[in-house]
Amino acid sequence: MTDNRLPIADMLKDMIKINAVIATELVQLVENSSRLIRGGDVPETCKVQHQALKKEVIEIAEKWCDTCQTLRAHNLDHE
Repeated sequence: MTDNRLPIADMLKDMIKINAVIATELVQLVENSSRLIRGGDVPETCKVQHQALKKEVIEIAEKWCDTCQTLRAHNLDHE
């Protein structure tokens, strides 16, 4: 082992953040794909649920990692 190796706790925080980015972007990808397939609009109930899912994922990430400002700003501004 080298002295500059991240402690396991820091590595886990990084992994939580990375997984949150992946999760929120996948939700957005599903919504965008649905919009294309439906020819324009996504049902309002789906939009509300997608926004709630992204918010929940971000809150989980923020619980463990205090560097999620960009994640929050980017994902909660999507339409």
